[in-house]
Amino acid sequence: MDRAFADRKTEEAVRAGIRALATVEDCSAAWPVRPIGNAWSRKYYDGDFHLFEPPPPPPSRPAVSLVFVHTKDGNTGADNPGDLGGGPTDLHLIYEGLSRVAANGVLAGASTVGRTVFFTVWHPELVSLRRELGLPRHPAQIVVSNDGRIDLDSMVFNEPEVPVFMLAGAGCRTKHAAEFLRRPWVTVVPTDASGLGGALARLRADHGIERVSAVGGRTIATALIDQWLVQDLYLTTSAIDGGEPNTPFYCGKQPPKYATIVRKTETGTDQPIKFEHLALT
Repeated sequence: MDRAFADRKTEEAVRAGIRALATVEDCSAAWPVRPIGNAWSRKYYDGDFHLFEPPPPPPSRPAVSLVFVHTKDGNTGADNPGDLGGGPTDLHLIYEGLSRVAANGVLAGASTVGRTVFFTVWHPELVSLRRELGLPRHPAQIVVSNDGRIDLDSMVFNEPEVPVFMLAGAGCRTKHAAEFLRRPWVTVVPTDASGLGGALARLRADHGIERVSAVGGRTIATALIDQWLVQDLYLTTSAIDGGEPNTPFYCGKQPPKYATIVRKTETGTDQPIKFEHLALT
């Protein structure tokens, strides 16, 4: 990986003005969750972070968590995600932090994969926690595209030491076959009209991907929810209205129902973010 890029991302995480969260409601004892953390994460998260664990026997597909930040009026769309108001606490503690620290792979739709995007953790304390969990430095990069409208110059596709799984429809496979062949670290996993369930099952059975952090966008999130492939949601609500109007993270016909695992609020500011870990029921 480009050393300058990695150093910059690490420095941004270390210097960020992360504020501690305070627990408002904790129902975690009622759910099949596994606590993880170290002294640093517990200080800022106000206790252990929870990984949702489906009951035995082990499922045939990975555990999938959705991760979103939305404005107070429920919008997730913005040209600059920073305009949604999540701030450094959401970005460095949750989004690029605890929500993916234990993930084998981070999944995103093609529209979310920009030129300088790479899905990993950056804060040294979270890098250390990931190591303590016995995981590689970087999670696998998992990209979903049906028609092949993807930027193959993105960092996601060009770090040979990090595996990439391309969940690709027929159009994508045909359009980029030669480019995928030139990148032996990219594994193409076919998808079809039946949805993403089969591709996710192959990720687990063939490649050992047991836990996935899904970071959007809205189309992918809705597909995962509608196909009953998501167990839980890490949701940050900012203190501001804004974003592109009418862009909730779910855009389907049957909005999911949730139950609270934990709820927290940011401390040390008069415009705190709110964080919820929710089980889909």
